[in-house]
Amino acid sequence: MKQTSIAVLVLFALLTACGGGEAPLPESYETLLKGGHVIDPKNDLSAPRDIAISGGKIVAVRENLPEDRAGKVVDVSGLYVTPGLIDLHAHVYAGTGIPGVLTGDSSVYPDHFSFRSGCTTLVDVGSSGHRNFEDFKDRVIDGSKTRVLVLLNVAGGGMGVDGEDNPADMEPEKIAAMIKKYPEIIVGIKTAHYPGPEWVSVERAVEAANLANVPVMVDFGGNHPDARPIGQLFLDKLRPGDIYTHMYSGLRVELTDEGKINPSMFEGRKRGIIFDVGHGGGSFTWRVAVPAYKEGFPPDTISTDLHTGSMNDAMKDMTNVMSKILNLGSSIEDVVRMSTWKPAEAIKRPELGHLSEGAIADVTVLRLDEGDFGFLDVKRITQKGNKLLTAELTLKDGNVAWDLNGRAGEDWETFYAREENRADR
Repeated sequence: MKQTSIAVLVLFALLTACGGGEAPLPESYETLLKGGHVIDPKNDLSAPRDIAISGGKIVAVRENLPEDRAGKVVDVSGLYVTPGLIDLHAHVYAGTGIPGVLTGDSSVYPDHFSFRSGCTTLVDVGSSGHRNFEDFKDRVIDGSKTRVLVLLNVAGGGMGVDGEDNPADMEPEKIAAMIKKYPEIIVGIKTAHYPGPEWVSVERAVEAANLANVPVMVDFGGNHPDARPIGQLFLDKLRPGDIYTHMYSGLRVELTDEGKINPSMFEGRKRGIIFDVGHGGGSFTWRVAVPAYKEGFPPDTISTDLHTGSMNDAMKDMTNVMSKILNLGSSIEDVVRMSTWKPAEAIKRPELGHLSEGAIADVTVLRLDEGDFGFLDVKRITQKGNKLLTAELTLKDGNVAWDLNGRAGEDWETFYAREENRADR
């Protein structure tokens, strides 16, 4: 970067830190996203704005930013410009060669599926435990362009061949020690698939989370409505800020026999429990989602539960899941909030999920089409909708990582004409 650009960024940071109000406009910026409708839930912004980016940071979010200061101008007219999407529930511990498990061939490589669906951050939830996290870090996380964060499994071997049902492998002190060793990556704890009627998996996850000051996400495992009712989970076992995923699965009495949402879910939300979609290959049904919306129970966060069993089935990708929530009745602003700022808050990463001046330049540009679309649930039952979101452009740290229609590219004739002119000099 030129020294002038660095000086501009330093001046901008100093003025912002000193509370001097709106910082002066930089004399130049590397990229200008021009003409879009910006949705930035953290800053309560939903309006036409331009966004200027330099040095991997957002340096201006203003109306009518001058194009002549930009190294590159990207026309995003008619599109929504949002913070980079955060998928709060994914499985990306790939490459081990172990068949049939999420600590292996059932996971996917993050860069293969993130940017094309508008995601700049994927949160791997529980694929690894404290015994194999460092292998996951070395094998996948360190080499990925996608930002990969982790919820460590309460079971030491994660979602591997040893399973997640052995209490002897749930060691809170060792879990907390690994989180404290890698706080920049590990942002919480996951308990999942525990088959028994006891509370041991949840209790040890919470114990470890208290030691490390992180949230817990619960996939409630086997259905034991008498021994382990979800009401007790929400009101007694979990803490405010903990996360219940697979909220529309219908597998754990989220829906009563009368077809109503379990009243304990409303009580849990009042207490501060966060409710996450976690679509996956078996955890999203219209039979639960539609009544939930009729009763006023939308999600707090949208996530995919990305893995090889969900990516080519009903789930598809992040924008498809967002489209389902949009067609259920949430506004575009709420859907963006559920996919950006709210998950960032849930995992205590406030530097992510927003477009504040000075923030990391993770940006997603979404196209909203209107027409006749069909959306599948995990039982392959169709719900019709008239809105479909597609990721047009994804920028990670200010760099274009996905460009569906070449919006950030240069016209080929213009490019080669300029090159020929240079050659003739």
